[in-house]
Amino acid sequence: MAGSAAFNFAIAIYIIPNILAALLFMVPPLRRTLERSNNRLITLLMWWSQPKLYVGRGMHEDMFSLLKYTLFWILLLISKLSFSYYVEIYPLVEPTKVIMTAGIGSYEWHEFFPYLKHNMGVVITIWAPIVLVYFMDAQIWYAIFSTIFGGIQGAFSHLGEIRTLGMLRSRFESVPSAFSERLVPPPLKAESSRNEEEVERRNIAKFSHVWNGFINSLRQEDLISNNEKDLLLVPYSSGVSVVQWPPFLLASKIPIALDMAKDFKKGDAELFKKIKNDRYMSAAVTECYETLRDILYSLLVDEADRHVIRQICHTVDTSIQQRKFLSNFKTSELPQLSSKLERLLTLLKGDHEDLNSSRTQIINVLQDIMEIIQQDVMTSGHGTLDKAQADTYEHANKHDKTKLKFANINLDLMGNKSWMEKVVRLHLLLTVKESAINVPTNLDARRRITFFANSLFMRMPTAPKVRQMLPFSVLTPYYKEEVLYSEEELNKENEDGITILFYLQKIYPDEWRNFMERVSRPKDETSEKEMMDSVRQWVSYRGQTLSRTVRGMMYYRQALELQCFLDMAEDHAILGGSRTISPDKNYHDQVAYAQRSEAIADMKFTYVVSCQIYGMQKKSSVAHDKSCYQNILNLMLLYPSLRVAYIDEREEKVNEKPEKAYYSVLVKGGDKLDEEIYRIKLPGKPTDIGEGKPENQNHAIIFTRGEALQTIDMNQDNYLEEAFKIRNVLGEFIKSRHRPPTILGLREHIFTGSVSSLAWFMSNQETSFVTIGQRILADPLKVRFHYGHPDIFDRIFHLTRGGISKASKGINLSEDIFAGYNSTLRGGNVTHHEYIQVGKGRDVGMNQISQFEAKVANGNGEQTLCRDVYRLGRRFDFYRMLSFYFTTVGFYFSSMVTVLTVYVFLYGRLYLVMSGLEGSILENPSVQPNIKSLESALASQSVFQLGLLLVLPMIMEIGLEKGFRTALGEFIIMQLQLASVFFTFQLGTKAHYYGRTILHGGSKYRATGRGFVVFHAKFAENYRMYSRSHFVKGLEMMILLVVYQVYGRSYRSSTLYLFVTFSMWFLVASWLFAPFVFNPSGFEWQKTVDDWTDWQKWMGNRGGIGISVDRSWESWWESEQEHLKHTSIRARLLEIILALRFLIFQYGIVYHLNIAHHSRSILVYGLSWLVMLIVLLVLKMVSMGRRKFGTDFQLMFRILKVLLFLGFLSVMTVLFVVCGLTVPDVFASILGFMPTGWSILLIGQATKPLVKRVGFWDSIRELGRAYEYVMGLVLFAPIAVLAWFPFVSEFQTRLLFNQAFSRGLQISRILAGRKDSNTY
Repeated sequence: MAGSAAFNFAIAIYIIPNILAALLFMVPPLRRTLERSNNRLITLLMWWSQPKLYVGRGMHEDMFSLLKYTLFWILLLISKLSFSYYVEIYPLVEPTKVIMTAGIGSYEWHEFFPYLKHNMGVVITIWAPIVLVYFMDAQIWYAIFSTIFGGIQGAFSHLGEIRTLGMLRSRFESVPSAFSERLVPPPLKAESSRNEEEVERRNIAKFSHVWNGFINSLRQEDLISNNEKDLLLVPYSSGVSVVQWPPFLLASKIPIALDMAKDFKKGDAELFKKIKNDRYMSAAVTECYETLRDILYSLLVDEADRHVIRQICHTVDTSIQQRKFLSNFKTSELPQLSSKLERLLTLLKGDHEDLNSSRTQIINVLQDIMEIIQQDVMTSGHGTLDKAQADTYEHANKHDKTKLKFANINLDLMGNKSWMEKVVRLHLLLTVKESAINVPTNLDARRRITFFANSLFMRMPTAPKVRQMLPFSVLTPYYKEEVLYSEEELNKENEDGITILFYLQKIYPDEWRNFMERVSRPKDETSEKEMMDSVRQWVSYRGQTLSRTVRGMMYYRQALELQCFLDMAEDHAILGGSRTISPDKNYHDQVAYAQRSEAIADMKFTYVVSCQIYGMQKKSSVAHDKSCYQNILNLMLLYPSLRVAYIDEREEKVNEKPEKAYYSVLVKGGDKLDEEIYRIKLPGKPTDIGEGKPENQNHAIIFTRGEALQTIDMNQDNYLEEAFKIRNVLGEFIKSRHRPPTILGLREHIFTGSVSSLAWFMSNQETSFVTIGQRILADPLKVRFHYGHPDIFDRIFHLTRGGISKASKGINLSEDIFAGYNSTLRGGNVTHHEYIQVGKGRDVGMNQISQFEAKVANGNGEQTLCRDVYRLGRRFDFYRMLSFYFTTVGFYFSSMVTVLTVYVFLYGRLYLVMSGLEGSILENPSVQPNIKSLESALASQSVFQLGLLLVLPMIMEIGLEKGFRTALGEFIIMQLQLASVFFTFQLGTKAHYYGRTILHGGSKYRATGRGFVVFHAKFAENYRMYSRSHFVKGLEMMILLVVYQVYGRSYRSSTLYLFVTFSMWFLVASWLFAPFVFNPSGFEWQKTVDDWTDWQKWMGNRGGIGISVDRSWESWWESEQEHLKHTSIRARLLEIILALRFLIFQYGIVYHLNIAHHSRSILVYGLSWLVMLIVLLVLKMVSMGRRKFGTDFQLMFRILKVLLFLGFLSVMTVLFVVCGLTVPDVFASILGFMPTGWSILLIGQATKPLVKRVGFWDSIRELGRAYEYVMGLVLFAPIAVLAWFPFVSEFQTRLLFNQAFSRGLQISRILAGRKDSNTY
């Protein structure tokens, strides 16, 4: 009893803390307070949960957040467990019982355990893939639930409410009020006393400043033409009694109104009602009338002429008030008047070289207009008008009786900008047709306009005045990427004769036309150099260059200057459309608004580009480095507020000994050169102890200012209209809430999606992650970290807690996410906001994308091993830990398990079919009633095909923002363009590099390159990149599938085989041939021939010190084993154990050979190894003979080869005639012995030091070369066959560049290298 009591007491001691933890789980604020307390009593009570470390304390969320993510995971787990039980587990229970009780059939090989009573091997084989799928499919369920919850949350956030131009037109009248509510600081008490009409006029005027700045930026970026700009602009000041909407909203309103009035018979009231039913038409008619009145009145000089205009307008106004318009005016003549007005306005807004000739034409048209009004349009009362007109002329012109009416006009007004704007706008209102409904035509301009308008209806903090907003900095790390494309780079041709400039002209034909329209000037005004500089900028702004990033970030300053002006300026300055006005007597107002705005913007915004090697580029004599230095200097001169930080290396004497000293230096643009501002000495070279990119940020962060810091990568862009919302975003830091955020996550737009189909796939995948993916991570899951570089940091919080970039080599390869880990562990809060977006470029070529995926997979492998992930997983509660796992390293682990499931399934089938157990079970009468369930079990791996559901978030986000019909259409087009092949291929990339990093470590940064991919990758290059990650694994699976089919077809239907293995064959085909399918000109015959020649040369070249991997197979082969040089003994042993799996082929196949005569003796397997050793020995003899006799004793070497050939023929003859060898046995032996040789090769590589000591390393290398030749032939043969047919190459081109085709790209001409004669 005493022992039982002690046991119960121990159990109670163990359970009490856990019960208390469960209770505290429901009250997170209390637990957070307790964990953060250092009170000794509380520390004693919390001994089981309070960490000894400072980090990781009190990370618990509030009650509502806890409830949300707990409910999310409870629903998910219920769905997942129910599905797993009823679909995966329950159907297998009965067949498993039957198989366990069924007798063990006869084995078809030598069985080491022949007396087992139950079919344990069969049960394990059937259940192993199911168990793996059971643990992996939670990732799929997460994709489903995140899609549902993310879609609902996005809908409640008002995403996609304005996604088309039609939706924009229908809601544009409420856009100014939404703008005033969101982006205009709330009025002071004195201002709030104004009447509503005055406030509305002021708000619309402010909106017009911002809107027109946005439209002008689109024009400067060549996304719209001059005509489209005019159609989109909003006048600053009205001067008329109605709101002046952009002309694109008023398209065809005047022609329709004229057509309506022309034959209208139902009376004035009905006509006015019809016009007023359409608010835009009513505004257009009123504006047209009042603007025409103002233009004519100001154009005429003589008072008599002006009196006529006043009399006509009085008649019109009186007729409208008395509802006698239709009786006093002939509306049927209005179209004639409209055409004359169009002619007048065309003359007024034209360029006039001969002013006298133009004056005569204008006067003639003006007189015609007045004649039409008086004689044709006006019905009654024109006699009175003539009398009044005669009296006025008699009084005004009594000294000059011969003076013509309406002949004295003031053409000096044509130099008045505001007057000419009225002329242009009136001309647009009269002439614009239905086609203006589609303005703008550029897809990117449409996207930006609709997103900006839509964001004004989303929830965001109130905008403070610029003086009161938080100051912030932007930091961009730069190494040696392109700054600005040079003339040589623009005109450099690839192997097809295609230049970057020509390529972009075809990718963006409308933007090139707009550019040519913008820069078109008389030749004597534009030099050749200026034109080329403009072209270089145009190209660079469409690539992933530093100049594009800097231009985008400097939009912040431009936006702040305008907003500061709107905050300070008086009504007459805002309504007048002016940014500078005359100073008043007050001292502060004597400073021009522009200068004050610039000063305040400089106080609130700092931009630092950390150009790590700028100092080296400055001193370098290399042309490219010198060009980068000059281009960066030009950026500083162009943007005076831009700052550049770099690491300066100097020789200094310390104790009379020269030593290298390192400094962080900050410079700015001076008159013509850079000027140093600060210099800070460093203890050493930063990049020697850390990763390059994070250290590049760390050394420059001291030069940033303000309370917030936005990290922007080198491949990002910004937009002026989004910069207007920066005040609102920064307001999130001071917005009252439970926990203020420490990192503000922003959404991104991927701007490289239109280049090719691959770029489109990546764009959609990335867009879904940075929108719906991060939306659900931030709320409700509360596990969003820092995934990229548009996020905004609480600068003070992070500078006092370790900075924004962990930089340890290897482990911090993905430095971005560690900033999020660090912030969360130290009590930070990461949020996500989608009312603002930043542009981002992505990799656009197959090899670039694969290198990026490999880098991210390596980074996740390192994260799996790091202490940050351990601490987060340990300190999160269970449900938040699940969120953390499945959205970070768990995704990559699930990818690896998916591939592992395929391996386990196929090797299980190999065991069943080689041992003969599959046939005996399928033919067993007791199993027949459960055959359907067993077939489902055999196809259990097909559950991984549900990986297709991982694209659900992508479809949901496209549906939210573009409409679900568009989303469905894009999904179908993606499948037709083989998106499934691409994503299946990338699954292999993730699994390979993640698994290798987990096993061996050694991850490294992979430079992906950010250029335009308009070149063909050679076969050897693709082979080097994908041989180990895809080709070897794909060929292994192909052999498994072939063996499974060949040795099981006697008792299994082909339908069942296809049902079970279809997904496997799809995986094999994707892994083996996707790099060639997505390779430009991959099936062009001449390039195929050149690729073969290049591959043979590469395979034959000898390696050595200094010979790069792209020149010699031997150098590449040695580099592929780098990860084994520094790996652990445990990892080497695991590599050897994994290599032993290939021996099962030989063991199973030799017992099925006809020459074995159905023998099950172990001697059969032993003899097969004897044959294997003889083959290897013969190959060794040939290799040694070539090395020793190949040069000096050529005849002896030939005799040796002849003798070996004759011996081979003799042995084969004996085997065929005496021993019963058959031709199928020969092919089967190849299937059996080839994997064995590969196993020997892998074991030799894993034990390289030992093999070298024994002296067999050269043999291992030659064996590897032989296998590489065979793999190369297997891969190259189908490519060569397909390349023989020209239509295959054309189909591939259509497949790769379909997006560009839909936007007018002529790829056939591009790949043929035939340039248009009209290119610059």
